[in-house]
Amino acid sequence: MATDVIMPQMGESIAEGTIVKWLKGVGDNVDRDEPLFEISTDKVDAEIPSPSAGVLLEILVPEGKTVEINTVVGRIGQEGEAKSAPKAAPAPQQSEPAPAPAAAAPQPAPAPSPAPAQRPAQPAPQAQTATQAPQQAPSFVRSSPVVQKIAAEHGVDVSLVEGTGEGGRVTKKDIMTYIDSAASSAAPISTPAQPAAPQPAPAPQEAPSAPAPAAPKPAAARPAVVASADDVREPMSIMRKKIAEHMVMSKATSPHVYTIFEVDMNEVVKRREALKREFEKEGVKLTFLPFFIEACIRGMKEYPIINSSVDGETIIYKKTVNVGIAVALENGLIVPVIKHADQMNLLGLAKTAADLGERARTKRLVPDDVQGGTFTITNVGVFGGAFGLPIINQPQAAIMGIGTIVKRPVVIDDAIAIRPIVYLSLSYDHRIIDGADAARFLTVVKRELEKPAGV
Repeated sequence: MATDVIMPQMGESIAEGTIVKWLKGVGDNVDRDEPLFEISTDKVDAEIPSPSAGVLLEILVPEGKTVEINTVVGRIGQEGEAKSAPKAAPAPQQSEPAPAPAAAAPQPAPAPSPAPAQRPAQPAPQAQTATQAPQQAPSFVRSSPVVQKIAAEHGVDVSLVEGTGEGGRVTKKDIMTYIDSAASSAAPISTPAQPAAPQPAPAPQEAPSAPAPAAPKPAAARPAVVASADDVREPMSIMRKKIAEHMVMSKATSPHVYTIFEVDMNEVVKRREALKREFEKEGVKLTFLPFFIEACIRGMKEYPIINSSVDGETIIYKKTVNVGIAVALENGLIVPVIKHADQMNLLGLAKTAADLGERARTKRLVPDDVQGGTFTITNVGVFGGAFGLPIINQPQAAIMGIGTIVKRPVVIDDAIAIRPIVYLSLSYDHRIIDGADAARFLTVVKRELEKPAGV
């Protein structure tokens, strides 16, 4: 019996994934747990192992296509089953019921009796869209957090978008298609809005509501890019697109504020030299990163607001510290997470960070490796940057940037000395973290690096 190969859920908030590359072709033998295809999602790029051993009978989803989680993308069976594989195609029928609800939804609209009733009813909902839509959308519109964020950025009411996903769910493709079509038909959309304003007596109330949906549309218009004959055009990779979406979403979600501290790394340099050989015996190359993680953990213990998230008008204080470590790849960036970092010693932090970094660069991360982060550290100093002002990794509240460590002249006890200095920056969500909180947190980090409590 053939085994279905499905698109896995690569994170609790992930609703879809893109097949980047099939590592096997139809007719190829494949072993259980052998890498079968590569996918890209909002959270991670990963190689997906085969669920069983056998022959790849079918590839149902081609490279470059984005589908929902749990979609059957291929089938594995025995050679004798190759001819009977089409019989096992009830899986596409599972995708057909999905359009069925969507197709059923339009049917009530053309019904003869409701049709006349709907026309007079339409102006009323249009006038109420500005006030009612935001409250109604969450109650019945099925969509992923990514779709909701894109809709918020463009000022789109998700309830107005027809969903083509399973059960009428609005997918990312649906929202992007809606935004593109709305932008191209901006003139026709504004025309009905004009007669709607003078009709009712409370025209002053409706007049502002008509321009409201049109206001974000000019923002969606992008400046024209003029390319010369010598310029090279290259489409964004899937990972690059995902990063772009998340960065725009984060800036639109959180008011970013930045604080920068200067830290003397002299004591850390001494500690690292003293522990380097001991760590090498454990098979770990000791870098400066574990020291920064250790200091940040102590800072979050004293100021828990840094290790929190915003949920509407509620602040959620995380009980555990899960530190995300930004890892630069050839075609983008990924953030694997050190789970329960607050329960590890320096050796444990060093081992885990090194393992995650290596697996990120070789595409061997699993979904759990990139989930649940509560705070992120990114090291721009690796590339020689004095400091950086990173964008918050949503839904976290803060991210720390590490600059390069450089020997500089400093004044110590009224004398000039040469010390290894680093600049640490903290980008934080000003909705819940004030400048004083950020400064207090960085003060603890500075204290732990310059005069470690346990040393």
